[in-house]
Amino acid sequence: MTRTWEQVDEAAAAIRGRCGALPETAIVLGSGLGDFTGTLRDAVPTAYADLPHWPAPAIIGHAGQLVIGNIAGRRIAALSGRVHLYEGHHPSTVVFGIRVMGRLGVKRVILTNAAGGINLSFASGALMIIDDHVNLQIGKNPLTGPNDDRFGPRFPDMSEVYSARLRSVAFEAAKAKRVEVTHGVYLAVEGPSFETPAEIRFFRLIGADAVGMSTVPEAIAARHMGLEVLGISCITNMAAGVLPQAIDHNDVIATTQRVRGAFGALLEGIVERI
Repeated sequence: MTRTWEQVDEAAAAIRGRCGALPETAIVLGSGLGDFTGTLRDAVPTAYADLPHWPAPAIIGHAGQLVIGNIAGRRIAALSGRVHLYEGHHPSTVVFGIRVMGRLGVKRVILTNAAGGINLSFASGALMIIDDHVNLQIGKNPLTGPNDDRFGPRFPDMSEVYSARLRSVAFEAAKAKRVEVTHGVYLAVEGPSFETPAEIRFFRLIGADAVGMSTVPEAIAARHMGLEVLGISCITNMAAGVLPQAIDHNDVIATTQRVRGAFGALLEGIVERI
């Protein structure tokens, strides 16, 4: 099902009626990273199911609620969980939350995810600031089809998807909070199967440092609407073939729980400095 301007507008209107002061920053919390919402003060939580047209995630580690609250003296919207292409959703459904945030007046989005490490210098639990991406979700670009100029131009520029300014802010925040971060290129596949060792070797050859099944459609939609974008990957496991062990989604969730303190501190430091 495609999501239209009118549906986005209805969801944004419903949020305005609930949240009081409007946020200028939105954070999408990936697999297992939703605990961050517990740090927000004066929080107003709303289940996605209670918002018009908003799709509910069905994957472990994705709570499925919008929480608007305060942290570091800033008003933010935290999207705890997302839906994915591999669940069978239309690309416009996958980016619905981002569209609503843009319509709500949000100026910037921080997209987070759990990812597999391709770069051999990475270790499980590393936090990677996304410099750029490679989109291998072939045929799933959320801008495919008729363009609604109210969202953005037909051919949006993608030469700087991930804001250099926000990446600099993230590194400053990491230093101040004593959180170790790295940086690299995120590669998006559709999933839901994890990648093969041969695919990982190929991805490394074309310049990818981490691989996942989300984020890129949201980043494209955000830039289409003129929003500033920052991306952060939690490297929850090393990708196939890097270590002599199978990949299990339960390990992904366990790793995000282990690094949630550092992850939360980093996000707070970023929000404080924006």
